[in-house]
Amino acid sequence: MKKEINNQYIFFYLTILLLFSYFFLYFKHQVGNDSTISEWLINYEGGFTRRGFTGQGMVLLSRFFDFDLRWTIFLSQSFFCTSYFLLLWHLLKNLKTNKIINLSIFTPIFILYPVAEIEVLARKEIIVFTFFLIYLLIPTQHKLKNFSLILFSFFSVLVWEPIIFFFPLIFLYLIIESKIEKFNLNFVKLISFMTPGILLSIYIATNPLSENEWKVMASVLKNEFGESCYMSCGLLNSKSTILQQFQGNAGKYSFEVVVRYLLIVLIGFYPISLLLKNCTTKNKKLFFLQNFKNLLMPFCIAISPVILLFAMGYDWGRWVNISYVISALILFSLFKNKKISLNTTLLKQNFLCKIKGKMFVILFIIFCFGWNPKTVMLGDVASFPGYRIPVKVINKVFTGEY
Repeated sequence: MKKEINNQYIFFYLTILLLFSYFFLYFKHQVGNDSTISEWLINYEGGFTRRGFTGQGMVLLSRFFDFDLRWTIFLSQSFFCTSYFLLLWHLLKNLKTNKIINLSIFTPIFILYPVAEIEVLARKEIIVFTFFLIYLLIPTQHKLKNFSLILFSFFSVLVWEPIIFFFPLIFLYLIIESKIEKFNLNFVKLISFMTPGILLSIYIATNPLSENEWKVMASVLKNEFGESCYMSCGLLNSKSTILQQFQGNAGKYSFEVVVRYLLIVLIGFYPISLLLKNCTTKNKKLFFLQNFKNLLMPFCIAISPVILLFAMGYDWGRWVNISYVISALILFSLFKNKKISLNTTLLKQNFLCKIKGKMFVILFIIFCFGWNPKTVMLGDVASFPGYRIPVKVINKVFTGEY
């Protein structure tokens, strides 16, 4: 990698996407059946339940300030979007770059995706991304580093419990960052730091909200805030157990769906896969990594539990985005902290690096702004988000419709 990323370009890109996010969130929060709002309505008024932490905060803030609940949610979503983009800017600025890294940053399954698919915009995973970025940006030797890992593992599960499927990938990052060479006290310490989150996720999975508890929560939302407990909130009653989640997806699989998403993953992850294939750790004796020539296979193994999330959930486009975000944040953090080495000589032998001039610009535009997966597994691939996003804004301003 010979040069640093153009800070002005990445700042402009993030700023534009953040402004679009504010715009869409403002109009989305007023829609009665918005799927994002439904998830933020889940709370603890009827009892402890999965994903209720954020919603309980919204309820308490609304009561304290005497705000409309949806307005409180909109302000909170805007806050976390702002925090996420600012932290992402801090991670990406001055990053040593090349063509493949640029493609891995601008791929439509990364930063652009929630703005292109506004149904996904400001879902609760953005809070988890924010927590994770805070942890990644704390220097390795800082005294708060381990404590922040404990907080991340615990509160991220409270916010969005499927983050547990990404814990093996995060643990792989910890091995590299902490230079763990064997099963020793340091290895056990890292596991112990993540144990609170693991135990909490087990408790959440085995203690779903009862029907009576759900009715209490729904009653509070209706009587105090005039809100119905619909979609994600309603699923706590009709699809609360792990078995029910698997059963709910059983009839939706098809050859077309599997092939479509295999292609989405292969194409969308291709640049970052190239980087991983040409990356090695500086310490060749790290635990679990000694027998691998590069980081691609260890990353694939560590992220494989996410297959269970695809089996349980309907939002496959969203799962692709979350998988990519966690992977990219880890990889870019390792680059910035010089924990891994990129073999640029081998990387330059790839056909993408040999494309130059206008041809690469055309390829870049088509790859990064010409497509994106839809939110749900049955949705087809959307086209030209780089064009459709500003058109949606213009249509909303002048016609009132997207």
